Amino acid sequence: MTAGASNSGQYEPVDDSAPVEPSEVVAEEINFSEGGKPIRQRVLDWIYPPEAPRATQLWRVENMAIPLGYCMVGLLQGLGSGVMAVYPLEIGATEAQQTSIKLVQSLPASLKILFGFLSDTVPVFGFRRKGYMLTGWMLSSASMFSLLAVGVPSVPVLALLYFLFGLGFWLSDVIADSLVAEKAKLEPEGQKGKLQSTCYACRFFLLMVGAAFATYAYDALSPRFMFWVMALAPVAICVPATYFLAERRYPDVPSVKAQSLEIWSSVTSRSVWQPMAFIYMYNLLQIANAAWTQFLYTRLKFSATMINSLMVVAKVMLYLGIMIYKYGMMAWSWRLVYIFTTLLNAVFSSLQLVLIFGWNEKVGVSNFLFALGDDAIADFIGGIQFLPSSIMFVNLCPVGSEGASYAMFTTASNTALGVGSSLSTLLLGIWDVSKQALESGQVYGLAKLTVLTTLLQTSGLLFVFLLPNNRDELLDLSHRGRSRVAGAIFLAAVGLGILFSVVDALLNVLVPGWSGES
Repeated sequence: MTAGASNSGQYEPVDDSAPVEPSEVVAEEINFSEGGKPIRQRVLDWIYPPEAPRATQLWRVENMAIPLGYCMVGLLQGLGSGVMAVYPLEIGATEAQQTSIKLVQSLPASLKILFGFLSDTVPVFGFRRKGYMLTGWMLSSASMFSLLAVGVPSVPVLALLYFLFGLGFWLSDVIADSLVAEKAKLEPEGQKGKLQSTCYACRFFLLMVGAAFATYAYDALSPRFMFWVMALAPVAICVPATYFLAERRYPDVPSVKAQSLEIWSSVTSRSVWQPMAFIYMYNLLQIANAAWTQFLYTRLKFSATMINSLMVVAKVMLYLGIMIYKYGMMAWSWRLVYIFTTLLNAVFSSLQLVLIFGWNEKVGVSNFLFALGDDAIADFIGGIQFLPSSIMFVNLCPVGSEGASYAMFTTASNTALGVGSSLSTLLLGIWDVSKQALESGQVYGLAKLTVLTTLLQTSGLLFVFLLPNNRDELLDLSHRGRSRVAGAIFLAAVGLGILFSVVDALLNVLVPGWSGES
């Protein structure tokens, strides 16, 4: 028997003074033992942390549908963004239509509260989560198979199928979020937030990979090849994993009335409406320059590969932003994170003026390299900001209503972003930023639009006083009373925001130019 090993196979202390046989040294080197534990066991402990409850060990077969679901959402977002960065322009979409096609894919994210409400209160075949998750993945696949059958679609048909594609994977995403919100409450005190950060790291890593693959495949292969991948991936990977998802059948579920009262109780609490007011107003003001891609494509003559390359680098930086927050900024106050990243965004957003007027070429910096840095920083900042809000949402969820509550918070966040995106198309009519104007070198309208959107994005800091500094301050707000008025305003803002985004997107797709854009 080798020194240090018992008959049971467990490692025991070894007498340092005892002679060591050469074979034992070789065995030690082969096993890479450290602290009496071989490398295989250390790897298993990393995958299945022994200090964590089994329910929170994501890579066990019965839980694997959760991380794979996050991976798939990231992959489909990456592939979809790679295709839709250029494909709408190639089939003749206007600037507003292009922005709206991107928006309709994310519109279902504004309906998350409905998905969460259904999964909490209306089980499918006795399961609260599995049936909805399966439905979502199959809907995403079916929409892409339909797009393949159509061939070259019209803009309205592309928008409809892309909406159904997004509806499917956002439905599955809500279920994954609900499961994580449930399991996060089981995490040991010293590991709070680890489950979420791991899941979102998976999602944004595959977002980065999907975007990179789309950039290569779009030109080297074809858009149809991309649609095939987007159609097959969910049914080949996530549907089998969801079948093995561990979930108790026929659980006790709250009535619709009880769930509605729980949501109302949540939104009237100051610990909910105050930080969510900041999230909503801040996200609503993140209004992008909707003419920017057209400027790159028309004025600077960027190819599809170049535009997609910008997107790939941006997704890499998004992932790096997530990782930097996870490993280096978790101890920062939430307010400080938003203040720092917003001011950084203001600096780099202003630098778009350099590219618009061609000042970069005067110092020998190519248009592509300059645009690369500008787009990358914007997504890097978004990555840093993402986790603090997600961690805050989980801490706001009441036990038993994780699906609807977490979905409500993400719905509010996504709705505000959707309204901001819709507002960006309305701003196109203020100055002439049409394709014809950009082709003829008339860029002053674009420059003014850049200044306006930069100021609007930065103005979100006016509401930062509403955001707690950390989890303790957030929990402390729950003891500071309730406000029915604030709760009603919050729900009305979310509802009206969803309605506005849907109507604006439909008008842009079906009635181009309705808002007066050139």
